[in-house]
Amino acid sequence: MPPYNETGHAKNVGHFEQLKASVITFGAAYNPARPALKIAQLETLFTKANDALIDVMRKNTVFNNFTNDRADVFHAMEPLAVRVVNAIILSDASAEKIKDAKGYLRKIHGKKAGSSKVLPVSPEAPAPVSISSSQQSYDQQVQHFAALVDIAKSEPTYLVNESELKIAALDAKVLELKKCNTNVSNAHAVVSKARDERNKILYAPATGLVNIAKLVKLYVKLAFKVDSAEYARIKGLEFRKVK
Repeated sequence: MPPYNETGHAKNVGHFEQLKASVITFGAAYNPARPALKIAQLETLFTKANDALIDVMRKNTVFNNFTNDRADVFHAMEPLAVRVVNAIILSDASAEKIKDAKGYLRKIHGKKAGSSKVLPVSPEAPAPVSISSSQQSYDQQVQHFAALVDIAKSEPTYLVNESELKIAALDAKVLELKKCNTNVSNAHAVVSKARDERNKILYAPATGLVNIAKLVKLYVKLAFKVDSAEYARIKGLEFRKVK
């Protein structure tokens, strides 16, 4: 049985392994004319499908790790933004600059990054098919924080002793936020490609695992007859296309 249980896909591969094991025990009597139904081809198809499931699992784990890392970094950014605004207020900044700084802080607090999405909390949680709205929210957070840092940079009297509030540290934080976003986007593209490959192996109309499995069952029904013990062993194995 494959180690990864993303809904439905692993069940298809697991049932295919059972089907393959059963027809092997039928010996020479299992002798389909169609090459794709022969034992060697079934072995190859199972290996490809199982490897594809594992590949999705591993790349999904990378995506979730980056997603959770990003959530931590952005969560820590909010109180940092509050401190930056307070430092600007403590400077000789104009009332207009202070107003603008407070405005960006309100946007940071009011637009929680990814608030419309539930973040994965474990490596097994499937990556979302689309992250566009979540990604847009995080992008906006970066823009708001970067704009706040620009206000601090534009104020000559913004002078602080706290290392994390110094301009160099704030610039580094902006880069870190952007890097977190890039990591998530890249990892999502990679896991999406792996899913596409898995789906091709499992569900391609003519060559996919599900279609081949159904043909194997049909051949056993033909060769051994519907009331045979051989067909009884495999007829309950279900294979379904998973969207």
